[in-house]
Amino acid sequence: MAQTVQYRGTGRRKTSVAQVRLIPGEGKVLINKRPLTEYFGKKTLEMVVKQPLVLTKTEGRYDILATVKGGGVTGQAGAVRLGIARALLKADIEMRPSLKKAGFLTRDPRMKERKKYGLKGARRAPQFSKR
Repeated sequence: MAQTVQYRGTGRRKTSVAQVRLIPGEGKVLINKRPLTEYFGKKTLEMVVKQPLVLTKTEGRYDILATVKGGGVTGQAGAVRLGIARALLKADIEMRPSLKKAGFLTRDPRMKERKKYGLKGARRAPQFSKR
């Protein structure tokens, strides 16, 4: 059995985790075994996912298979974008400067702040009353 070459990348954002595989092909994007347009629905999120491919001019060269878990749709799109960027790096290290400059290799560290005891939320204090 012939082994096809594939490049893997893991992306994370907020609580979303994406496992991305790049396989040389004609440019199909499947997320959780569903087409990109069907999975996200919004054009802006589709654009976010495709940003690394557009920047590196590799749009029709790879088929993308992504498995994404956790979080909301925006976090999942960001996680897939990071996963694609990391997989592209493994495919061709020459893309690093352009991907780095655009900020696609930086993991977004922003997370939901935990609730603290004595408070109603992360920072919201109980209502104050003098009497």
